[in-house]
Amino acid sequence: MVRAADALLLLSFGGPERPEDVMPFLENVTRGRGVPRERLAEVAQHYLHFGGVSPINALNRDIIAAVQRELVGAGIELPVYFGNRNWNPMVEETVARMAADGVRSALVFPTSAWGGYSGCLQYDEDISRARAAMGPDAPELVKLRQYFDHPLLIEAFAAAIRAAVDALPVQRRDGARLVFTAHSIPVSADISAGPPADGGRLYSRQVAEAARLCSAATGFTDYDLVWQSRSGPPQIPWLDPDIVDHLEELSGKGVDAVVVCPVGFVSDHLEVIWDLDNEAREKAEELGMAFARAATPGTDPRFARLVVELINEHLAGSSPRRLGDIPGYGCTVNGAPCAVGCCTPPRRPATAT
Repeated sequence: MVRAADALLLLSFGGPERPEDVMPFLENVTRGRGVPRERLAEVAQHYLHFGGVSPINALNRDIIAAVQRELVGAGIELPVYFGNRNWNPMVEETVARMAADGVRSALVFPTSAWGGYSGCLQYDEDISRARAAMGPDAPELVKLRQYFDHPLLIEAFAAAIRAAVDALPVQRRDGARLVFTAHSIPVSADISAGPPADGGRLYSRQVAEAARLCSAATGFTDYDLVWQSRSGPPQIPWLDPDIVDHLEELSGKGVDAVVVCPVGFVSDHLEVIWDLDNEAREKAEELGMAFARAATPGTDPRFARLVVELINEHLAGSSPRRLGDIPGYGCTVNGAPCAVGCCTPPRRPATAT
C-alpha cells in the first residue's frame, strides 16, 4: 500500500551561527529548567571557543542537499524543509511555511537514531508544538522510525572507524583500543526509555547494539562503550563511565592508542568537537596515548541514501532493513508518542547542555 507525502521535514536540535546567538540559543535550550546564568555563561565559552558557531546547522544543510540529490536520482519528487527545536530555522516557522506552500502531509526525519526522551519523544513534542502553533491548517506530520541499526548507518560508522585506525601511527595500530561514546543521560531517564512493556533502558540498549554491530563490521573482537557530555548536579546518577575518566583507566592498563567512535551522534555537534576533539584528545596527549576520532556519518554519502531508504520504506510500506534485535520504534503521527507511557519526560535538573 502506497502512502502519500508532499514533503520531507528534517528536524534537528539547532545551534548558534554567530557569537551573538550563543546566549539566546542556550536560553532556548534550558527554558523552564532554572539553569543559573553563570552555568549558561560557562557553557557559552565552549561555543565561543569555536567562534560562536555550532557546526550542526551547516552540516544539516549539507545533509539536506545530499538527500535532495538522492531523491532526484531515485525519481522521487519531494521538497525538503529544515526546522529546529532551539534555533533558526525554528520548526514552528518551518511548518507554517510548509502549510503556506500547500503541503498537506509530510514525513519527518529526526537527526537522532535513538529511542528515549531526548532521542525520540522530544521530537514528537516538537512536532505537536509546531502543529499547535499553526492551528487547524497544519499539515499531517509523520515521523520516520528509529534507525540505530540500519545497515547503511553501520557501514558509514565502520568506514569511519577504519579510517581512524589508519590515522594512528603505524606502530600503534595493532594495539589500539576501540572506544564507542554516546551522549550520557540520567539513569532515571534511561530506565523510563521506551514503551513500558519492553522494560525500559531502550536508549542504552540501542546504543550498545549499534556499538556491537560497528565492532563486528570492523573486525574488532573487543571494545568499550562509554559516555560523554553529562551535566547536572553530581548527586544525580548519569550513564557512565565518562570518556575522559575511561582514558585514564585505559592508560593505567598500558593502552597507548585509542580509536574513539561517537556512535551516538549523527553529525559533529558541539559535544563532539568540544568533548572529544578538545577535552578527550588533550587527556590522551597528557597520558601519552595516540588518539584518533572516527568521523560521524552525516557527511558519508550512505547517510543520505539511508534517509531516502526510510522514505521509500514508508511510502511503499516495505519491511524495514535492520541488522539488530533490539526493539525500534519512532514512527508516529502528529506528535503522538510510540506507546502510552513511553519515554516519560524526565524531571529537569538545573543544568545546561
